[in-house]
Amino acid sequence: MHSRENIRNIAIIAHVDHGKTTLVDKLLQQSGTFRENEQVTERAMDSGDIERERGITILAKNTAVTYKEFLINIMDTPGHADFGGEVERIMKMVDGVLLVVDAFEGCMPQTKFVLRKALESQLTPIVVVNKIDRPNARPDEVIDEVLELFIELGANDDQLDFPVVYASALNGTSSLDPEKQDENMLALYDTITSHIPAPTEDVTLPLQFLVTLMDYNEYLGRIAIGRVNRGVIRQGQSVAVMTREGQTKQARIEKLFGFQGLKRIEVEEAGAGDIIAIAGIKDINIGETIADPANPEALPVLKIDEPTLQMTFIVNNSPFAGREGKWVTSRKLRERLFKELETDVSLRVDETDSPDAFIVSGRGELHLGILIENMRREGFEMQVSKPEVIVRVENGVKMEPIERLLIDIPEESMGSVMESLGSRKAEMVNMVNHGNGQVRLEFLIPARGLIGYRTNFLTLTRGYGIMNHAFDSYGPLVGGQVGGRHQGVLVSSENGSSTLYGILSIEDRGILFLQPGAEVYEGMIVGEHTRDNDIIVNICKEKQLNNIRSAGKDDTVKMKTPRLYSLEQALEYLNDDEYCEITPKSIRLRKKILNKAERERAEKHRKMAEANS
Repeated sequence: MHSRENIRNIAIIAHVDHGKTTLVDKLLQQSGTFRENEQVTERAMDSGDIERERGITILAKNTAVTYKEFLINIMDTPGHADFGGEVERIMKMVDGVLLVVDAFEGCMPQTKFVLRKALESQLTPIVVVNKIDRPNARPDEVIDEVLELFIELGANDDQLDFPVVYASALNGTSSLDPEKQDENMLALYDTITSHIPAPTEDVTLPLQFLVTLMDYNEYLGRIAIGRVNRGVIRQGQSVAVMTREGQTKQARIEKLFGFQGLKRIEVEEAGAGDIIAIAGIKDINIGETIADPANPEALPVLKIDEPTLQMTFIVNNSPFAGREGKWVTSRKLRERLFKELETDVSLRVDETDSPDAFIVSGRGELHLGILIENMRREGFEMQVSKPEVIVRVENGVKMEPIERLLIDIPEESMGSVMESLGSRKAEMVNMVNHGNGQVRLEFLIPARGLIGYRTNFLTLTRGYGIMNHAFDSYGPLVGGQVGGRHQGVLVSSENGSSTLYGILSIEDRGILFLQPGAEVYEGMIVGEHTRDNDIIVNICKEKQLNNIRSAGKDDTVKMKTPRLYSLEQALEYLNDDEYCEITPKSIRLRKKILNKAERERAEKHRKMAEANS
């Protein structure tokens, strides 16, 4: 058994894009964990397809490096607040954190979010000022910002006395001096080993292990990952599993794995303070305790932030249903959503009166968007409704989620952006002028006001604006309409293929969402109207041919570029009476009621009901 003195368990936390995953890469490469000739991919920790494409971390991952006589377990966590459930659980597994902050951008909303979680868990922090080689880096000011943030979050004296390492993760360099860099990561390794405490748990007490992460493998089934809180665990040992509901089941440890680099290595036993993976327990879930059968004691169940956004997932019933997807039935949809609950603790799935519809609640648009993207890649077809915030009632008062929004914009866009946020009930709490033509504004805004705002924001700042937001708190429900779409839409009246002639005849009515030759059905949304009402259009119209040669010949006609939506943009665009149809190859917007006459009748009923109430 290793001495506990030589183990260090740390998590790397930061705002999105401040370089956590790249930093882990360099720590891995320089620790001698890989052989000289071994090929290591860039951002080796981001293993999912979507993670690689978008350059973001979604699931927390763990790895281990050896440095001198130390074994350093490193947890890479997501930066997006949408994946806060992942960050929160990781804090239970480590004794210290590396807070990575960009040397130019400084503290951002998610920096605050992840740091609060770390300080609440009484962890020892080290601050890494990354991207020190940026031309406009301002390390001293950034350290001041970080110190202010620590004080604001109520850090204790020991936590305030944090060491600072200056680094460039991309170049693999670090030092304790902001002016010059050493050509390696030794300054960071030494700070970790000297400053982060070793685990203090007792190896002699009865076993306790909290399941913090789940993995799945076709050969081994479910794999529970976590930290041994006390005692020793061995292969082949009989254990008690204590479920969230308070029941106790007997089980046996089939296999035990430790971590080395990106590999799992089989180990015979592990002791308190070790981070390990356990295979062979069938129905184990996150948050459950594995304990000594003679003396079973459960650890406190993990507290996870509540979801703030919900959408309805519905079986695809459009005229094009079943053309592209493998999985189209409600049984398959239900199975898949409930399977996701096993590994994603921040997600909730509720069944409705209809067997074809499920209410899925998550931490934000990105959280739900990534679930949908994964499902369509697996061959699922479905429809989803507009994302809605979850309103809670506390002491008889309706409360809604409020987000903290941080935006960096050019000075000249300030007026128009503030006006647009004012109409969405945002309240400005801070403003910093960097003096380089850029202004940073901080707002508190109802989460409803942010749905669908990103596209508008990019238009107002001509693409130069950067916006970040994180959940702040629940506040009293703001009255009146907040956010939402002001434009009406163009709705197809026919089933068929769109023609160039049909498109040109309605082009002056608004912006189109599709190319000529695209298949459409009645009730499908084909464009945005210039006014605030919906209109019915025939986009499949053919030109009537006769034998008289027309004066204006057709061959020079140019069509305007259509606006094509990504999945997130389509979800943000939806209105209450619309669905987004998602299949492995297509994303279509449609009205909930496809037939025009039926739609008008439903609208009439709705207005009558409103008038009566």
